Amino acid sequence: MEQLMKDFFLFLSKNKTLNAAAKKWGLRFGASRVVAGETIAEAIKTVRQLNQKGLVCTLDHLGEFVYSVEEANESADYCIKTLEAIHQSGVDCNLSLKMTQLGLDISRDLCMNNMRRILDAAKKNGNIFVRIDMEDYAHNEVTLEILDELLEDYDNVGTVIQAYLYKSSEDVEKLKEKKVNLRLVKGAYKESPEVAFPNKADVDENYKKIIKQHLLNGCYAAIATHDDNIIAYVKQLEKEYNIPRTQFEFQMLYGIRPQSQIELAREGYTMRVYVPYGNDWYGYFMRRLAERPANVAFVIKGLFSK
Repeated sequence: MEQLMKDFFLFLSKNKTLNAAAKKWGLRFGASRVVAGETIAEAIKTVRQLNQKGLVCTLDHLGEFVYSVEEANESADYCIKTLEAIHQSGVDCNLSLKMTQLGLDISRDLCMNNMRRILDAAKKNGNIFVRIDMEDYAHNEVTLEILDELLEDYDNVGTVIQAYLYKSSEDVEKLKEKKVNLRLVKGAYKESPEVAFPNKADVDENYKKIIKQHLLNGCYAAIATHDDNIIAYVKQLEKEYNIPRTQFEFQMLYGIRPQSQIELAREGYTMRVYVPYGNDWYGYFMRRLAERPANVAFVIKGLFSK
């Protein structure tokens, strides 16, 4: 039943009609529990509140479907405005983005130009770190190719490696020499068993493998997980191999396990909260429901609240 629920919400996440309707609904049906408002001002306010609790953040202006050059450029402009707001407000925060928002499916050159605009703005506004979120498998290789090109000119950019892909360990090794700051995740998209582990146990084992691999390569790791077993495993690696806490951080999603986030920060770990915002929240929210079907309670509560 849980797998059926996951597949159902992943299917809904790609529905363009519902996505368009969701923009008109606003943050209803529980989405406000995991999305920090629709405006930059609301997002910065949330980040400041999290900073006061000892948590650092990364902001992501949500977006799913970009069909034109104008929309892609507008998304890039919004990323730049977010960087400026981070710098001006003085909050402790990075930026996360998706390259499909920047026009990757329209033109590689368009996307690259927008990425350079954003990274230049990040440099100008205090050398803010920019994370390129990894999307589905169809965008995996081109994302890594663009990252490789950007690393020739920028040191404030990294990406994400998804443990459910068979190729993830190989990708970690390829990035070893450039000491890339990687966010390591299990993976949230529905993929073919031809490219991804179909069984959760195999994903978990591969996740542990690439965490250890990346840390022992001497590279910075952002371990994005809500799994207590994985958190315990990272703490074990830290002790066993004398890995400094300056070499890694934990990451969790805004609205998910907030008390655990605070506890990790109090233990002296860097705990970064992924804070999404914007009116294009539908696809993100559906994927969160797919990951944790228990979150459906958010929706039910939203239906009956004023």
